[in-house]
Amino acid sequence: MENYFQIAADEIIAFGDNFNELDMLEYAGLSVAMGNAPDEIKQIAKEVTATNNEDRIALILEREFA
Repeated sequence: MENYFQIAADEIIAFGDNFNELDMLEYAGLSVAMGNAPDEIKQIAKEVTATNNEDRIALILEREFA
């Protein structure tokens, strides 16, 4: 998608809560681990938020795009 939309890695926001999202979190300009993620994922992310049951993705997107 990066090439298709012609956006840079530092313009990408990635959210993840498990090891299958590891590469994406390392690549994105803003990486956010969910509060219920394993500690290894939280350490890689630039930011850690509440669990994925607490609407934190919506709040971060609102903060970044408001």
